[in-house]
Amino acid sequence: MGERKGVNKYYPPDFDPAKHGSLNKYRNSHPLRERARKLSQGILIIRFEMPYNIWCDGCKNHIGMGVRYNAEKKKVGNYYTTPIYRFRMKCHLCPNHIEMQTDPASCDYVIVSGARRKEERWDVEANEQVVATAHEEKQKLETDPMYRLEHGSKDQGKLQRAIPTLQNIQEAQSAWKDDFALNSRLRQKFREEKKILQEEEKKDLALQSKASLSIPLVRESEEDRHLATLLKYQSLGSYEDKQKQKRSAIAERPWFSVPQATGTKASDTLRKLGLSAKSPAGKSALDLTHLGVVRRKSQDRPGTSTEEEEEEVAAVAAPLAQQNRLARDGVAESASLSTPAQADLASQTADEKPPCDSAASLVADYSDSSSDADADL
Repeated sequence: MGERKGVNKYYPPDFDPAKHGSLNKYRNSHPLRERARKLSQGILIIRFEMPYNIWCDGCKNHIGMGVRYNAEKKKVGNYYTTPIYRFRMKCHLCPNHIEMQTDPASCDYVIVSGARRKEERWDVEANEQVVATAHEEKQKLETDPMYRLEHGSKDQGKLQRAIPTLQNIQEAQSAWKDDFALNSRLRQKFREEKKILQEEEKKDLALQSKASLSIPLVRESEEDRHLATLLKYQSLGSYEDKQKQKRSAIAERPWFSVPQATGTKASDTLRKLGLSAKSPAGKSALDLTHLGVVRRKSQDRPGTSTEEEEEEVAAVAAPLAQQNRLARDGVAESASLSTPAQADLASQTADEKPPCDSAASLVADYSDSSSDADADL
């Protein structure tokens, strides 16, 4: 690609190579142009890159490592034969100037003014690493045999103290010598753990779907298992057992049970029926009008006596009275087995039952004068 660039330069007609030497001398300019404007003062403008993170003293802002500036470079001294250079640059966030210089002794850069270093250096001695021998100590070891002997005895003592630690390190490293066996054993362990985790995940999903839970379940611990063994759950009975108990209670219950409660409608009905059953012998327990018997005077039926008429009425009324008594006994029985409201309803139904056809066609004659008022009904 070099042959494509325009490297040709214009040489004016009055240019003399013997006299001017180069175009820069002909134009009286430096090859670095503006960067060499302070070269007479020993200052060269270069592109300087920040070696580490710093804090600017002017604006108190952070300037990261790698930020580039146009810095003035000049020589300020020597470390033995190595020159020491100082760099002066302006902060891009404020008018403050920052000055830094090289430190050949520690192979680092030192801030002179205008900034503060963000301390991120690695301390070798604090981390118990091997420290390089200083230049003065190295010269002393080379020139002083007694110091060399003392230094060697100190090194031997350090070695004896470090031998147990080195042996432990070697034994620990020897366990990892067979990489294939260790790797296969580790992979087998991982497969077993993965299978256990998959089974636990299936159980958790089944429990969540059964209980309609949307929260994650925590893994079981030994304490949870111990508490679960101490607890004992016992159901009061299944649905089938409860149904069997109800059926057995119904089967063992007596059919005809008289209620013990007093003052109810059923007890009142039974009491009335008992009173009607214990009527005196001289009075008839049946109501003839209720049985459909019509009493009329004796002149309506000529040729019949009073005794014959009474016997005829008694013969007809006997089966009707027995039928009415049986109906009342049925009402009392239903009142004892059912609720008081149902007993009243049954008794009313029995009372309101119309008489049979045979009872409706009966006609009784009484010749006594006391029955005239009743015959008018």
